[in-house]
Amino acid sequence: MSEPLLSPQFLGRLEQLELVTRKMLLGRMKGERRSKRRGSSVEFIDHKPYVMGDDLRFIDWNVMIRLDRLFVKLFEEEQDLHFHVLIDSSASMDFGEPKKLDYAKRIAAALSFVGLRNNDRVVASAFSDDISVTTPPQRGRHNFWRVAQFLEKIEPASGSNLAKTCKTFAFRNPGRGIVVLISDLLDKEGFEAGLRYLIAKQMDVYVLHLLAAEEINPPMTGDLRLVDAEDGDEADVTISAPLLARYRSNLNAFCAAAKEFCTRRNIVYMFTDNQLPFETLVLTWLRKRGLLQ
Repeated sequence: MSEPLLSPQFLGRLEQLELVTRKMLLGRMKGERRSKRRGSSVEFIDHKPYVMGDDLRFIDWNVMIRLDRLFVKLFEEEQDLHFHVLIDSSASMDFGEPKKLDYAKRIAAALSFVGLRNNDRVVASAFSDDISVTTPPQRGRHNFWRVAQFLEKIEPASGSNLAKTCKTFAFRNPGRGIVVLISDLLDKEGFEAGLRYLIAKQMDVYVLHLLAAEEINPPMTGDLRLVDAEDGDEADVTISAPLLARYRSNLNAFCAAAKEFCTRRNIVYMFTDNQLPFETLVLTWLRKRGLLQ
């Protein structure tokens, strides 16, 4: 891509946003997210009666003098958020105007900037038949250039294997956090097995299902030979009105099945095409769906 993924003006509009997790955080470093774990940092929230084994450093001696009983101070602990974005770079993403892959890169860049700006741990990965490249964990807005450079260099690769990709991701990342999968979900083996690996990690999972407008309403007529971009399979077809109607029906059923699968498993499913203005997607739509606030 010749232009920067995000303009300075748009970065400025992201300044006040933050990523939102619906689940408890288990980060090891103190960041800027509140955890439900009770620890020894940041903010006092309550007392509890002392029991054998409690840390004597947290006994509230003023309360003991007044009540003649031992109470321990409880604190709310702030911890870092682990944010992962998985970008589908399979050959089918190299389609549309703008190309789905370029649109996905911009989404990943915006979410990464928000995370880095809030001092979250951010990891970006690209996948096709497996995770091909990934960034080391980054923290702090000063590292955004590293993530942006990584995203800009992602090129379309081979076929998609979502199950293998998510299995690899699950084994590499034991901690909890947020994972956003940006993909067209066009895998001949299906998307279900891959998403189950993410569910098993008890992460906050978001699936952003991205299709090109040309895939939703194909501008084709007549006798054509269609070639699968990922495995080279060919099919000779005659594009007619009934065939297009059947295609749209199948596509709608596919998207509905993906949405139902995700909803039943507490995955946030989000569908968009590449014609939705990017700024609207990030600043309005992703906020409505609860990923940003």
